[in-house]
Amino acid sequence: MVTMTVRFNPFSADFRRDPYPVYAALREDKPVHKTLGMWVLTRYADVRAVLLDRGFSAGLIPRLVSQQADRVSGEDVARIERLGRKSLVFTDNPEHARLRGLVNRVFTAPAVAKLRRLVTTIAGDLVDKALANGGMDAIADFAAPLPVAVLCEWMALPSGLREHVTQWTHDIRFLLEPGLMKREDFTRVAAVTERFAHALDAVVAARRDQPGEDLVSQLLAARTGGGDRLRDEEVVFVCIMCFVAGNETTKALIGNGILALLRHGARPEPAKAAVGEALRYDSPLQLTKRLATRDTEIGGTTIRAGEQVLLCLGAANRDPAVFGDPDTFDPGRDTTGHLAFGYGMHGCLGGLLAGLQAETAFETLFRHEVALRKQPLEWQDHSFIVRGLARLPVSVRSAA
Repeated sequence: MVTMTVRFNPFSADFRRDPYPVYAALREDKPVHKTLGMWVLTRYADVRAVLLDRGFSAGLIPRLVSQQADRVSGEDVARIERLGRKSLVFTDNPEHARLRGLVNRVFTAPAVAKLRRLVTTIAGDLVDKALANGGMDAIADFAAPLPVAVLCEWMALPSGLREHVTQWTHDIRFLLEPGLMKREDFTRVAAVTERFAHALDAVVAARRDQPGEDLVSQLLAARTGGGDRLRDEEVVFVCIMCFVAGNETTKALIGNGILALLRHGARPEPAKAAVGEALRYDSPLQLTKRLATRDTEIGGTTIRAGEQVLLCLGAANRDPAVFGDPDTFDPGRDTTGHLAFGYGMHGCLGGLLAGLQAETAFETLFRHEVALRKQPLEWQDHSFIVRGLARLPVSVRSAA
């Protein structure tokens, strides 16, 4: 009997099309193994343990950005470096606790719930266009514009800024994967970050003079019991990262969820349960990195201080030790504890908003007759940490 060697290669086209057979084989044979200069973890228990262990730092990406900039660009990355040091995604305590304590005062469940009418209106307008045309690309015409429009409205951004947000966000998100950036990428991202931050500087200054009910005004007004507040540039960085960290993943969640529902003939009823299963079954954020700050044993293997760890969230969410029959899409299952939004202190700040948008998107779209068009599926290839479709052609017709 010949034993096949399982190779973890997140850059391959086959892996992009379907990573789950590779994850399953790794969970079985090599759940903690070193490749590509880092430890790769695929079991739920191991991934969750690292997410909860504060001995694993989330500050790896800013370090890699600086190292890569020194190697290939020579660009002035001061603003980018400050963005990394002041972003919840990349900070550790005590700075993370300080920022989280302030931003959590704004990203509350009641605040997100108030956005339901706005999300419903935007989703409804997009579906109405699809109905008029007999169909749409559910990514470009629905999943992509919805989260951008919602954030722009919540921040009450001026129209001149809104027209640039999608492209700027796409460019800046390269910072999440600095190893993929070439010299020209750094040049572009550094320039775009400056333009985006400068435009938001003006918005923040205007809201400080004339506050409203928008997200920017609420962030400026947030205070801790001790009187601490977000500085103006910190508000700018929160707004940028809302787009960078939230746009691609929400787009992928909606697209992956629509595909799963259509492939399995399921109805999103209740929609909230369908969202939970979409997050577990085909997680938009598949991979995230940590840096060990001390020697730690994970799954019987010692990971040394200074070593990188790649957490396969998509693999953990299909671990049969936690989720029975994990390769079956079942909106009726209990998805409590899934790791699609991370876990612990770095659990996704925008998880509630992403869930609301996906829930509303499913409810709005599936009131009508929706079907996949017979075209090959195309998976995006500009990111290896996000799993999402590049195109998803569907027909949309009134159910009446």
